[in-house]
Amino acid sequence: MVPSFQVLIVGAGLSGLRAAREVHNAGLSYIVLEAMDRIGGKVLSVQSSGGNGVVDLGASWINDTSQSEIYKLAREFGFDLVEQRTEGRSLYRDEMGEVHCIPFEMPAKLEPEQLKEVEQFMQILSDYAERCDIDNPSHGPDAKHLDSITVAEFIASFNDPSASALVNSITRSLLGVESDEPSALFFLDILKRGTGLKNVVSDFKDGAQYLRNRQGNQAFCDRLAAGLNAESVKISSAVKAITQKEGEGCFVETTNGDVYRVDKVIVSVPTPLYPLIHFEPSLPPAKKTLGESAKSGYYSKTILLFAEPWWHSAGLSGVYSSAGGPIVFTHDTCIPQDSQYSITCFHAGDPGRKWSRLPAEERKRVVLDDFLTAFSTVVDHIPQPINVIEKDWTQDPWAQGGPGPVWRPGFLAGESGKAIDEPFGNVHFVGTETALVWRGYMDGAVRSGIRGGQEVVAALGKGSGSDI
Repeated sequence: MVPSFQVLIVGAGLSGLRAAREVHNAGLSYIVLEAMDRIGGKVLSVQSSGGNGVVDLGASWINDTSQSEIYKLAREFGFDLVEQRTEGRSLYRDEMGEVHCIPFEMPAKLEPEQLKEVEQFMQILSDYAERCDIDNPSHGPDAKHLDSITVAEFIASFNDPSASALVNSITRSLLGVESDEPSALFFLDILKRGTGLKNVVSDFKDGAQYLRNRQGNQAFCDRLAAGLNAESVKISSAVKAITQKEGEGCFVETTNGDVYRVDKVIVSVPTPLYPLIHFEPSLPPAKKTLGESAKSGYYSKTILLFAEPWWHSAGLSGVYSSAGGPIVFTHDTCIPQDSQYSITCFHAGDPGRKWSRLPAEERKRVVLDDFLTAFSTVVDHIPQPINVIEKDWTQDPWAQGGPGPVWRPGFLAGESGKAIDEPFGNVHFVGTETALVWRGYMDGAVRSGIRGGQEVVAALGKGSGSDI
């Protein structure tokens, strides 16, 4: 006999588990299927070394103001939130390979007049983002035009080479891609959904990188799952087919051969993974095209753990950025309460892709060489790390990169832009890329899960799900 539930959730990351909570609280029967051998999706926390706390290999930061839904969970679960270190000077390696010591949050070595020009350009970029219509991206001023060109083409229209380099560093660190890949509208739209350029790039109050979780962000998923029915979450259960039959609901089949009959399905996997699921009937053209064309950026981490935070006494923030890689940027990710002292190195965009093709030992060697060469310009003696932890998200078949899907020109202002969060019959779609605000972030994932869960609860509250 085929097991039957009212709701089946595909994916046990933040969005899927938060949707499951809505379904659970409504008293509906449900099951959650996760392809990975763990829950969490792109949220992954591991022990640092010697039992000294945890480090986050996936999503890392939240804030306590505009990211209200993820912050609400942090408070509910009693997590200890640690403010991001913003003290000290930072390091920057320019295009010629020279390392400079610069003020915190300055993007490069700039003279006063250059800094003024950068600030003026950032304001222009912010103004463009502010004009975006996040409720209907195609309705914003110049939306069609902005969606027909790449970010690089958009910035080139300002005839400022330094602006092009600056924005490329932003798309690389924010999206994991070079500026000649995403649509200009997509980029500006992401900034608007993140409450503006200033907050998206900031480590201060209201910024996207303001707070970290001492318990590790996977604890969000662990606690959400713990609040669900016993044995309702099944790992290593990849969904391969979703079939909708009029009057019968949906039939969901896994690669293990398991089959479930349900009234409603909530799909929480990243859009680039949609093609791995056979939908019958086929997805509408706009949603199908989106799944086939959206690609996740290149994003990975190397975490260097030390016995002590030697850069603090040297007056350094722990931030190092490079125009050419292999390290694109770093952040201090210490948890002093646990004697966990680390700097996380991010590899993103083309430099990250190039680095990822090296053998494992060579990857580690070039990271340490880059890191030590940069920091030794200020610190005389740098101790060797006591542990090095690497995570390449592109090698994970159920993530395929990060932080989230990137849309190339021609999609956001068209039908695909409208279809991203629309249900298809009895199948509903969540995930951070479907969120109205903080798209691509943990808060966006949580918000989308709430929306999708409430959609299903409302639909089933009116009777059985609507047929196609």
